[in-house]
Amino acid sequence: QVQLVESGGGLVQPGGSLRLSCAASGSIFSINVMGWYRQAPGKERELVAIIFSDGSTNYADSVKDRFTISRDNARNTVYVQMNSLKPEDTAVYYCNAKGYISVNLRRFDTWGQGTQVTVSS
Repeated sequence: QVQLVESGGGLVQPGGSLRLSCAASGSIFSINVMGWYRQAPGKERELVAIIFSDGSTNYADSVKDRFTISRDNARNTVYVQMNSLKPEDTAVYYCNAKGYISVNLRRFDTWGQGTQVTVSS
């Protein structure tokens, strides 16, 4: 079983910055992709950014040039540095990881519990 624990959310003023972290633990053989998604009230969950094991990344157009995703493969941890935050970035941010479990090499697709990010003056 794989667990994800997120941290770093909170309240920030427009134009400010936050850094979210997500650490994966459990019987992990490998993690192919880790990413961040968000869900605002009344809206569907959407992709923010993902990073693959080779370091390649994809970003939502709405966060390009403002957010930077990175990962520490040795620690099974993914980060997202969020700069120039806007009120429309307000949402619950969820971490996701996809990979293989070490015991039987079955795939896993796990979500974190979510962390609230509020951008408001």
